[in-house]
Amino acid sequence: LRNLGFFEKVDVTTEQGSAPDKVVIKVKVTEKSTGELSFGAGFSTQDGLLGDIRLTEHNLLGRGQDLSANLTVSQRRQSIDISFTEPYFLDRDLAAGFDLFRTRTDFQQESSYDETSTGGTLRMGYPLTENLRHSVRYTLRADEIQDVDDDASIFIKEEEGERSTSLVGQTLSYDRRDVRFLPSEGYYLRLDQDLAGLGGDNKFIRHEARAEYYYSIVPDVVFSLSGSGGYIHGYGGEDVHLSNRFFIGGNNLRGFAYGGVGPRDNVADDRLGGNLYYVGSAEMRFPIGLPEELRIFGRAFVDAGSLREIDVKGPTLDQSNGLRVGSGVGLSWLSPLGPLSINFAVPVRKEDKDNTEFFMLSFGTRF
Repeated sequence: LRNLGFFEKVDVTTEQGSAPDKVVIKVKVTEKSTGELSFGAGFSTQDGLLGDIRLTEHNLLGRGQDLSANLTVSQRRQSIDISFTEPYFLDRDLAAGFDLFRTRTDFQQESSYDETSTGGTLRMGYPLTENLRHSVRYTLRADEIQDVDDDASIFIKEEEGERSTSLVGQTLSYDRRDVRFLPSEGYYLRLDQDLAGLGGDNKFIRHEARAEYYYSIVPDVVFSLSGSGGYIHGYGGEDVHLSNRFFIGGNNLRGFAYGGVGPRDNVADDRLGGNLYYVGSAEMRFPIGLPEELRIFGRAFVDAGSLREIDVKGPTLDQSNGLRVGSGVGLSWLSPLGPLSINFAVPVRKEDKDNTEFFMLSFGTRF
């Protein structure tokens, strides 16, 4: 009841039942407003300055339904999305809903183009056991590669225009973490699979997996291991196009800029993405001697990963598929105005043309 977020206060008491082996449970709740209009502001080295407006209602018409609309504007990305979720579809333990979205992203720095994605998703999820959950989805999306620079790679220029994607997908997740935010014990496993080609211009099969493990060495000192990987390949004579390839760097490969590694054009130095990636991380989270109520802690980490394989071919193509390694330290503050994260990382193993990033900052607030 407390986790629902519908009530300001929940008091549970018990009384003797009609027999010695029976108990009467009484629950007294105080309702709270479940609607929210919020304005957000923040900054990150990846997206620059950003602001957002969010309207949400977590208990629509008193039925537990969730409705939200969000507008985000940053120096790099502009997006608008609307989501609705019915948590008990057809009077069963099925969470069903939809998402509508439109996003425009500036990839000029990495690859000399802009991209606009417009579409929608129908989804449904349900528990298989207490910790194992399964969900299915259908997505219809239109991606347009536009504003291609005159000096862009020939591989980027060939992608200019609009392509549609129609796909079905599924997700299996197994969660044994003690808490979802800043866990100290347990593990988390997730598998995502998508099949595109039920109409549309793209035909591909995509697999992605992620694993996380957390271990508390002593109170407040937590060691964690995480890893993720993905593979996408076309079928029916179709290649995997730019909008569906993987890019890594930034938050998941610290020490390297987003899109800063992997296949590229040697002449234009544009990043092209890849069909196969893997990333792993080892991290230690620890207190730094400040009062616990300030909620400030330090981190030391090592990240390693690679991005490789691409369908296009040509004399200017550099596969650039070696292993990259970055290492560093960071500071996180769960401030009253929102989370602040600072990372300092250096590439331990890199290639000459990689785009590196020593300092990474992320800060956001909502009011």
